[in-house]
Amino acid sequence: MNTSTPWNLEVIAVGPLQMNAVLLTATGPEGGEAILFDPGDEAPRLLAKIESSGCRLTHLLATHCHFDHIGCGSEIQATYDLPLKCHAGAVPVIERLQASQTMWGFEATPTPRYEADLADGDTIAFAGQEITVHHVPGHSPGQVMYLLPGLAPVHALVGDCIFHGGVGRTDLPGGDFATLEKSIRERIYTLPDEVIIVPGHGPDTTVGHEKATNPFVRP
Repeated sequence: MNTSTPWNLEVIAVGPLQMNAVLLTATGPEGGEAILFDPGDEAPRLLAKIESSGCRLTHLLATHCHFDHIGCGSEIQATYDLPLKCHAGAVPVIERLQASQTMWGFEATPTPRYEADLADGDTIAFAGQEITVHHVPGHSPGQVMYLLPGLAPVHALVGDCIFHGGVGRTDLPGGDFATLEKSIRERIYTLPDEVIIVPGHGPDTTVGHEKATNPFVRP
């Protein structure tokens, strides 16, 4: 018996860097579930979105742990006692959170409580289906992509791996362009063309569009 319930996704651009936080919700007869990806900034706004959804937050997940993607994680945790889940490669980055914020002229925020136990190939149960985790380093060593099968077309949350017409910068600590190219070619460009890419900044795109037009990484 199929016990899955419809999924809904909302992209919420937050903070001065307009980072795309993502709220995934699913409502059903037994109540609703929600996941917040990349709690970067504007915690009161994100909390209001969760509350208005009528769903309970079950997971707090990071695509990667640069400060603009996790900066208000601890404030979210003051309301929802959930660890921020991330890849083991993100630990050095998350531990530099406050130093990075200060270096770039932002107010330092408390480091969220985290569990760095996500690995390539992991699955996360959500509303009767499974989200899959894919390691896509290059922009950041701990960068992961989440594939969301409960949406039609399937959506891929890629963080700062690839953008509409661009790719993630690789001049930050742990960045490497050759590694980023490999991640994009082998993990993103091998997805069906109709998969919708939700990047960490800016508008959505599709796998097919980026394969055909992205000037930085060709198939």
